[in-house]
Amino acid sequence: MDIRSRGTVRPIRHVGDPVLHRPCAPVTRYDEELGELVEDMFASMYAAEGVGLAANQIGVSLSLFVYDCPDQSDKFRKGVVVNPVLIMPRVGERHIDAHDEGCLSVPGQRATLGRPDRATVHGFDTTGNPVTVEGTGLLARCLQHETDHLEGRLYIDRLPAKQRKRLLEGYRGATRSPAAG
Repeated sequence: MDIRSRGTVRPIRHVGDPVLHRPCAPVTRYDEELGELVEDMFASMYAAEGVGLAANQIGVSLSLFVYDCPDQSDKFRKGVVVNPVLIMPRVGERHIDAHDEGCLSVPGQRATLGRPDRATVHGFDTTGNPVTVEGTGLLARCLQHETDHLEGRLYIDRLPAKQRKRLLEGYRGATRSPAAG
């Protein structure tokens, strides 16, 4: 994973932060400020040792994400998608892949979650040119996970209620200070 980036590392927002639980606004300006945000997102993702990061995870409620992760053939793919639209294969043309999933916004917790093994995202690059990313394996999971973030949804929201509750209790227990008891 590339650990070099020109951006500034920003703190990752955690579950419960309102910015993570509401849909993001579309990007309307493709300018230098957007480019700087993307650099900060890559720097923050690498510092947190992630493979994808949505803008709202660093407190910016705009519809874009960055990624640097392998596809099914272990080839690393890196990029940014602005205003993504997720396209899933039709039922019957996809396989549900149940794998462990985690999130930088719910640190220390993981859960098995079934997601389609292929996904496509249409959107734009930082200059407003159209991009399409087709993903398999972990990249497909990443595209779905990051698009969920932009819609105000965390992966834990897709879990059965009891499993989600246990995971959140584990997260809260792990983040309590010893003095808090």
